[in-house]
Amino acid sequence: MTSIDLGMPAEGPIADAIAASLATQGDKETELKGKDFKTDQEVRWCPGCGDYVILNAVQSFLPSLGIAREDMVIVSGIGCSSRFPYYMNTYGMHSIHGRAPAIATGLAASRPDLSVWVVTGDGDALSIGGNHLIHALRRNVNMTILLFNNRIYGLTKGQYSPTSEVGKVTKSTPMGSLDHPFNPVSLALGADATFVGRAMDSDRKGLTDVLRQAAEHQGTSLVEIYQNCNIFNDGAFELLKDPATGTQWSIPLVHGEPLVFGPDGASCVVQDDVGGLRIAETNQVDADQIVVHDAHRESPAYAFALSRLSSQDLRYTPMGVFRSVRKPTYDAMMSEQLDAARTQGAADLDALLTGGDTWTVEG
Repeated sequence: MTSIDLGMPAEGPIADAIAASLATQGDKETELKGKDFKTDQEVRWCPGCGDYVILNAVQSFLPSLGIAREDMVIVSGIGCSSRFPYYMNTYGMHSIHGRAPAIATGLAASRPDLSVWVVTGDGDALSIGGNHLIHALRRNVNMTILLFNNRIYGLTKGQYSPTSEVGKVTKSTPMGSLDHPFNPVSLALGADATFVGRAMDSDRKGLTDVLRQAAEHQGTSLVEIYQNCNIFNDGAFELLKDPATGTQWSIPLVHGEPLVFGPDGASCVVQDDVGGLRIAETNQVDADQIVVHDAHRESPAYAFALSRLSSQDLRYTPMGVFRSVRKPTYDAMMSEQLDAARTQGAADLDALLTGGDTWTVEG
Protein backbone atom coordinates (compact mmCIF):
# COMPACT_ATOMS: atom_id res chain seq x y z
CA MET A 1 0.00 0.00 0.00
CA THR A 2 1.39 3.42 -0.93
CA SER A 3 1.98 5.70 2.04
CA ILE A 4 1.01 9.36 1.89
CA ASP A 5 2.89 12.07 3.77
CA LEU A 6 0.27 14.10 5.63
CA GLY A 7 2.81 16.35 7.22
CA MET A 8 2.39 14.72 10.64
CA PRO A 9 5.29 14.68 13.10
CA ALA A 10 7.53 11.64 12.73
CA GLU A 11 8.12 11.26 16.45
CA GLY A 12 7.27 12.70 19.82
CA PRO A 13 4.15 12.69 22.04
CA ILE A 14 1.85 14.03 19.31
CA ALA A 15 2.98 11.37 16.87
CA ASP A 16 2.50 8.70 19.52
CA ALA A 17 -1.02 9.94 20.27
CA ILE A 18 -1.94 9.98 16.56
CA ALA A 19 -0.53 6.50 16.04
CA ALA A 20 -2.44 5.15 19.04
CA SER A 21 -5.65 6.74 17.81
CA LEU A 22 -5.25 5.33 14.30
CA ALA A 23 -4.41 1.90 15.67
CA THR A 24 -7.53 1.91 17.82
CA GLN A 25 -9.74 3.05 14.94
CA GLY A 26 -8.33 0.48 12.57
CA ASP A 27 -8.42 -2.47 14.96
CA LYS A 28 -11.69 -4.31 14.24
CA GLU A 29 -10.98 -6.63 17.14
CA THR A 30 -10.96 -3.87 19.75
CA GLU A 31 -13.41 -4.84 22.46
CA LEU A 32 -16.18 -2.25 22.74
CA LYS A 33 -18.51 -1.60 25.64
CA GLY A 34 -21.96 -0.05 25.79
CA LYS A 35 -20.53 3.32 26.83
CA ASP A 36 -18.49 3.42 23.61
CA PHE A 37 -21.72 3.81 21.65
CA LYS A 38 -22.86 6.81 23.70
CA THR A 39 -22.24 10.34 22.46
CA ASP A 40 -21.74 13.58 24.38
CA GLN A 41 -25.17 14.81 23.26
CA GLU A 42 -27.87 15.38 25.86
CA VAL A 43 -30.63 12.82 25.33
CA ARG A 44 -33.73 14.92 24.84
CA TRP A 45 -36.92 12.91 25.04
CA CYS A 46 -39.74 13.49 27.48
CA PRO A 47 -38.96 12.08 30.95
CA GLY A 48 -40.35 8.55 31.12
CA CYS A 49 -40.42 8.03 27.33
CA GLY A 50 -39.94 4.43 26.21
CA ASP A 51 -37.27 5.60 23.75
CA TYR A 52 -34.77 5.82 26.61
CA VAL A 53 -35.11 2.10 27.30
CA ILE A 54 -34.71 1.20 23.62
CA LEU A 55 -31.64 3.40 23.25
CA ASN A 56 -30.02 1.85 26.31
CA ALA A 57 -30.83 -1.68 25.12
CA VAL A 58 -29.35 -1.04 21.67
CA GLN A 59 -26.19 0.57 23.08
CA SER A 60 -25.75 -2.31 25.53
CA PHE A 61 -26.05 -5.20 23.08
CA LEU A 62 -24.22 -3.74 20.07
CA PRO A 63 -20.73 -4.56 21.43
CA SER A 64 -21.63 -8.25 21.36
CA LEU A 65 -22.01 -8.09 17.57
CA GLY A 66 -18.32 -7.32 17.13
CA ILE A 67 -19.00 -4.54 14.62
CA ALA A 68 -16.69 -1.54 14.69
CA ARG A 69 -18.43 1.80 15.20
CA GLU A 70 -17.01 3.14 11.95
CA ASP A 71 -18.66 0.24 10.11
CA MET A 72 -22.15 1.10 11.35
CA VAL A 73 -24.58 3.73 10.03
CA ILE A 74 -27.94 4.69 11.53
CA VAL A 75 -30.41 6.52 9.28
CA SER A 76 -33.60 8.07 10.65
CA GLY A 77 -36.53 10.00 9.26
CA ILE A 78 -38.65 12.49 11.20
CA GLY A 79 -40.27 12.03 14.61
CA CYS A 80 -39.28 11.52 18.22
CA SER A 81 -37.56 8.21 17.45
CA SER A 82 -35.56 9.87 14.68
CA ARG A 83 -33.28 11.65 17.16
CA PHE A 84 -31.60 8.28 17.60
CA PRO A 85 -28.51 8.98 15.42
CA TYR A 86 -27.54 11.94 17.62
CA TYR A 87 -27.15 9.63 20.61
CA MET A 88 -25.25 6.81 18.87
CA ASN A 89 -21.48 7.09 18.53
CA THR A 90 -21.54 5.69 14.99
CA TYR A 91 -22.03 7.25 11.61
CA GLY A 92 -25.58 8.52 11.23
CA MET A 93 -27.98 10.65 9.28
CA HIS A 94 -31.17 12.42 10.35
CA SER A 95 -32.84 12.33 6.96
CA ILE A 96 -36.17 13.22 5.33
CA HIS A 97 -39.69 12.46 6.52
CA GLY A 98 -40.52 8.87 5.58
CA ARG A 99 -37.51 8.47 3.31
CA ALA A 100 -35.04 6.77 5.64
CA PRO A 101 -35.50 3.32 3.99
CA ALA A 102 -34.81 4.81 0.55
CA ILE A 103 -31.62 6.55 1.71
CA ALA A 104 -30.52 3.44 3.61
CA THR A 105 -31.15 1.33 0.48
CA GLY A 106 -28.68 3.42 -1.52
CA LEU A 107 -26.14 3.22 1.26
CA ALA A 108 -26.48 -0.55 1.80
CA ALA A 109 -26.35 -1.25 -1.93
CA SER A 110 -23.25 0.86 -2.52
CA ARG A 111 -21.43 -0.08 0.71
CA PRO A 112 -22.15 -3.76 1.49
CA ASP A 113 -19.33 -3.68 4.06
CA LEU A 114 -21.43 -1.49 6.39
CA SER A 115 -24.03 -2.45 8.97
CA VAL A 116 -26.97 -0.22 8.04
CA TRP A 117 -29.80 0.54 10.48
CA VAL A 118 -33.02 2.49 10.07
CA VAL A 119 -34.82 4.01 13.05
CA THR A 120 -38.36 5.17 12.38
CA GLY A 121 -41.80 5.51 13.96
CA ASP A 122 -45.34 4.42 13.13
CA GLY A 123 -46.13 7.79 11.56
CA ASP A 124 -42.84 8.24 9.72
CA ALA A 125 -42.75 4.68 8.36
CA LEU A 126 -46.40 3.89 7.71
CA SER A 127 -47.87 7.21 6.58
CA ILE A 128 -45.70 9.36 4.32
CA GLY A 129 -43.03 6.64 4.25
CA GLY A 130 -45.29 3.68 3.55
CA ASN A 131 -44.15 3.02 -0.02
CA HIS A 132 -40.47 3.37 0.85
CA LEU A 133 -40.88 0.83 3.65
CA ILE A 134 -42.65 -1.87 1.63
CA HIS A 135 -40.22 -1.60 -1.28
CA ALA A 136 -37.21 -1.95 1.02
CA LEU A 137 -38.86 -5.04 2.50
CA ARG A 138 -39.73 -6.68 -0.81
CA ARG A 139 -36.25 -6.02 -2.23
CA ASN A 140 -34.63 -7.61 0.80
CA VAL A 141 -31.93 -4.97 1.15
CA ASN A 142 -29.43 -5.85 3.85
CA MET A 143 -30.51 -3.48 6.63
CA THR A 144 -32.14 -3.56 10.05
CA ILE A 145 -35.29 -1.45 10.53
CA LEU A 146 -36.47 -0.55 14.03
CA LEU A 147 -40.05 0.70 13.93
CA PHE A 148 -41.04 2.40 17.19
CA ASN A 149 -44.82 2.09 17.50
CA ASN A 150 -46.51 4.27 20.13
CA ARG A 151 -49.82 4.46 18.19
CA ILE A 152 -49.75 8.27 18.20
CA TYR A 153 -47.93 11.26 16.66
CA GLY A 154 -45.74 12.35 19.55
CA LEU A 155 -43.49 14.98 18.00
CA THR A 156 -46.42 17.03 16.66
CA LYS A 157 -48.26 16.80 19.97
CA GLY A 158 -50.76 13.99 19.88
CA GLN A 159 -52.60 13.42 16.59
CA TYR A 160 -53.76 9.93 15.64
CA SER A 161 -51.36 7.79 13.61
CA PRO A 162 -51.68 4.91 11.11
CA THR A 163 -51.60 2.44 14.03
CA SER A 164 -54.11 4.21 16.30
CA GLU A 165 -57.13 2.07 17.07
CA VAL A 166 -60.59 2.80 15.66
CA GLY A 167 -62.40 5.31 17.86
CA LYS A 168 -59.17 6.86 19.16
CA VAL A 169 -59.90 10.38 20.44
CA THR A 170 -57.02 12.75 19.71
CA LYS A 171 -56.50 16.40 18.82
CA SER A 172 -57.07 15.58 15.16
CA THR A 173 -59.93 13.11 15.80
CA PRO A 174 -62.02 14.72 18.56
CA MET A 175 -64.96 12.41 17.79
CA GLY A 176 -62.83 9.31 17.40
CA SER A 177 -60.73 7.93 14.55
CA LEU A 178 -62.61 6.29 11.68
CA ASP A 179 -59.49 4.72 10.14
CA HIS A 180 -58.81 1.01 10.48
CA PRO A 181 -55.19 0.82 11.68
CA PHE A 182 -52.24 -0.89 10.06
CA ASN A 183 -50.80 -3.96 11.72
CA PRO A 184 -47.08 -3.31 10.99
CA VAL A 185 -46.15 -6.99 11.29
CA SER A 186 -48.93 -8.04 8.90
CA LEU A 187 -47.87 -5.30 6.49
CA ALA A 188 -44.24 -6.44 6.53
CA LEU A 189 -45.18 -10.08 6.00
CA GLY A 190 -47.49 -9.08 3.17
CA ALA A 191 -44.45 -7.48 1.52
CA ASP A 192 -42.64 -10.83 1.95
CA ALA A 193 -40.10 -9.50 4.46
CA THR A 194 -37.54 -12.15 5.30
CA PHE A 195 -37.26 -11.20 8.99
CA VAL A 196 -40.09 -9.80 11.09
CA GLY A 197 -40.17 -9.49 14.86
CA ARG A 198 -41.99 -7.65 17.63
CA ALA A 199 -40.80 -6.61 21.09
CA MET A 200 -41.77 -4.37 24.00
CA ASP A 201 -39.70 -1.39 25.13
CA SER A 202 -39.89 -2.39 28.80
CA ASP A 203 -39.00 -6.06 28.18
CA ARG A 204 -35.22 -5.71 28.13
CA LYS A 205 -34.51 -9.43 27.70
CA GLY A 206 -37.08 -9.99 24.96
CA LEU A 207 -36.11 -6.81 23.14
CA THR A 208 -32.41 -7.65 23.19
CA ASP A 209 -33.04 -11.18 21.93
CA VAL A 210 -35.11 -10.00 18.95
CA LEU A 211 -32.66 -7.19 18.15
CA ARG A 212 -29.74 -9.60 18.15
CA GLN A 213 -31.46 -11.99 15.74
CA ALA A 214 -32.47 -9.07 13.52
CA ALA A 215 -28.93 -7.69 13.42
CA GLU A 216 -27.46 -11.08 12.49
CA HIS A 217 -29.98 -11.66 9.69
CA GLN A 218 -28.81 -11.25 6.09
CA GLY A 219 -31.50 -9.20 4.34
CA THR A 220 -34.10 -6.73 5.54
CA SER A 221 -35.04 -7.15 9.19
CA LEU A 222 -38.02 -5.30 10.58
CA VAL A 223 -38.62 -5.13 14.33
CA GLU A 224 -41.78 -3.47 15.58
CA ILE A 225 -41.15 -2.14 19.08
CA TYR A 226 -44.15 -1.23 21.22
CA GLN A 227 -43.05 2.04 22.80
CA ASN A 228 -44.97 4.00 25.38
CA CYS A 229 -45.56 7.74 24.84
CA ASN A 230 -46.29 8.77 28.40
CA ILE A 231 -47.30 12.31 27.38
CA PHE A 232 -49.78 11.80 24.53
CA ASN A 233 -50.72 8.10 24.70
CA ASP A 234 -49.75 6.87 28.13
CA GLY A 235 -50.66 3.29 28.94
CA ALA A 236 -51.29 2.27 25.33
CA PHE A 237 -49.73 -1.15 25.97
CA GLU A 238 -50.60 -1.52 29.64
CA LEU A 239 -52.65 -4.65 28.94
CA LEU A 240 -49.44 -6.40 27.89
CA LYS A 241 -47.14 -4.72 30.42
CA ASP A 242 -49.24 -5.23 33.54
CA PRO A 243 -48.04 -8.39 35.36
CA ALA A 244 -51.66 -9.19 36.18
CA THR A 245 -52.74 -9.32 32.54
CA GLY A 246 -49.57 -9.52 30.44
CA THR A 247 -49.10 -13.28 30.54
CA GLN A 248 -52.79 -13.79 29.76
CA TRP A 249 -52.68 -11.85 26.49
CA SER A 250 -49.07 -12.17 25.29
CA ILE A 251 -48.07 -15.15 23.14
CA PRO A 252 -44.30 -15.78 23.32
CA LEU A 253 -42.83 -16.93 20.02
CA VAL A 254 -39.94 -19.36 20.46
CA HIS A 255 -38.85 -21.33 17.42
CA GLY A 256 -39.49 -25.05 17.90
CA GLU A 257 -41.67 -24.55 20.97
CA PRO A 258 -45.46 -25.15 21.22
CA LEU A 259 -47.54 -21.97 21.26
CA VAL A 260 -48.83 -22.27 24.82
CA PHE A 261 -49.36 -19.22 26.99
CA GLY A 262 -51.36 -17.68 29.82
CA PRO A 263 -51.39 -18.50 33.52
CA ASP A 264 -50.30 -22.14 33.92
CA GLY A 265 -50.32 -22.51 30.13
CA ALA A 266 -54.10 -22.41 30.03
CA SER A 267 -54.30 -21.18 26.44
CA CYS A 268 -52.77 -22.31 23.16
CA VAL A 269 -52.79 -21.75 19.42
CA VAL A 270 -54.29 -24.33 17.06
CA GLN A 271 -55.26 -24.43 13.40
CA ASP A 272 -58.80 -23.44 12.51
CA ASP A 273 -61.06 -25.07 9.93
CA VAL A 274 -60.06 -22.78 7.04
CA GLY A 275 -56.27 -22.96 7.26
CA GLY A 276 -55.77 -20.10 9.69
CA LEU A 277 -55.04 -20.07 13.41
CA ARG A 278 -57.21 -19.64 16.47
CA ILE A 279 -56.95 -19.58 20.26
CA ALA A 280 -58.09 -22.61 22.26
CA GLU A 281 -58.06 -23.81 25.86
CA THR A 282 -55.12 -26.15 26.33
CA ASN A 283 -57.07 -28.72 28.30
CA GLN A 284 -59.69 -28.92 25.57
CA VAL A 285 -57.40 -30.05 22.73
CA ASP A 286 -54.95 -32.88 22.12
CA ALA A 287 -51.27 -32.04 22.50
CA ASP A 288 -50.59 -32.79 18.83
CA GLN A 289 -53.14 -30.15 17.81
CA ILE A 290 -51.12 -27.34 19.40
CA VAL A 291 -49.10 -25.41 16.82
CA VAL A 292 -45.31 -25.60 17.20
CA HIS A 293 -43.76 -22.29 16.22
CA ASP A 294 -41.69 -22.42 13.03
CA ALA A 295 -40.11 -19.08 12.16
CA HIS A 296 -38.27 -20.62 9.22
CA ARG A 297 -41.23 -21.62 7.05
CA GLU A 298 -40.62 -20.61 3.47
CA SER A 299 -44.14 -19.28 2.96
CA PRO A 300 -45.09 -16.16 4.95
CA ALA A 301 -48.69 -17.44 5.24
CA TYR A 302 -48.17 -19.04 8.66
CA ALA A 303 -46.44 -15.99 10.13
CA PHE A 304 -49.16 -13.77 8.64
CA ALA A 305 -51.84 -15.89 10.32
CA LEU A 306 -49.99 -15.46 13.61
CA SER A 307 -49.98 -11.69 13.17
CA ARG A 308 -53.75 -11.69 12.71
CA LEU A 309 -54.40 -13.30 16.09
CA SER A 310 -54.04 -9.98 17.89
CA SER A 311 -56.90 -7.50 17.92
CA GLN A 312 -56.87 -3.72 18.22
CA ASP A 313 -57.26 -4.02 21.98
CA LEU A 314 -53.99 -6.07 22.05
CA ARG A 315 -55.53 -9.30 23.28
CA TYR A 316 -53.63 -12.35 22.01
CA THR A 317 -50.53 -10.48 20.87
CA PRO A 318 -47.61 -12.63 19.66
CA MET A 319 -44.22 -11.32 20.79
CA GLY A 320 -40.89 -12.44 19.36
CA VAL A 321 -39.70 -13.46 15.90
CA PHE A 322 -42.51 -14.24 13.46
CA ARG A 323 -40.39 -15.08 10.44
CA SER A 324 -36.70 -15.55 9.68
CA VAL A 325 -35.81 -17.02 6.28
CA ARG A 326 -32.84 -16.70 3.97
CA LYS A 327 -33.18 -15.28 0.47
CA PRO A 328 -30.77 -13.47 -1.86
CA THR A 329 -30.26 -9.85 -0.85
CA TYR A 330 -30.75 -6.95 -3.25
CA ASP A 331 -27.30 -5.49 -2.63
CA ALA A 332 -25.53 -8.79 -3.30
CA MET A 333 -27.49 -9.40 -6.51
CA MET A 334 -26.81 -5.84 -7.68
CA SER A 335 -23.10 -6.29 -7.08
CA GLU A 336 -23.11 -9.55 -9.05
CA GLN A 337 -24.96 -7.87 -11.89
CA LEU A 338 -22.44 -5.03 -12.02
CA ASP A 339 -19.55 -7.49 -12.03
CA ALA A 340 -21.19 -9.38 -14.89
CA ALA A 341 -21.67 -6.14 -16.83
CA ARG A 342 -18.00 -5.27 -16.44
CA THR A 343 -16.92 -8.74 -17.52
CA GLN A 344 -19.11 -8.57 -20.59
CA GLY A 345 -17.88 -5.09 -21.47
CA ALA A 346 -21.27 -3.52 -20.91
CA ALA A 347 -20.04 -1.00 -18.35
CA ASP A 348 -18.89 1.64 -20.84
CA LEU A 349 -20.71 4.81 -19.77
CA ASP A 350 -19.88 6.67 -23.01
CA ALA A 351 -21.29 3.80 -25.06
CA LEU A 352 -24.42 3.82 -22.95
CA LEU A 353 -24.96 7.54 -23.45
CA THR A 354 -24.12 7.75 -27.14
CA GLY A 355 -25.07 4.33 -28.44
CA GLY A 356 -28.40 2.78 -29.30
CA ASP A 357 -31.34 4.99 -30.22
CA THR A 358 -30.31 8.63 -30.29
CA TRP A 359 -31.79 11.65 -32.01
CA THR A 360 -31.13 15.33 -32.45
CA VAL A 361 -33.71 17.91 -31.44
CA GLU A 362 -33.56 20.98 -33.66
CA GLY A 363 -34.91 24.35 -32.59
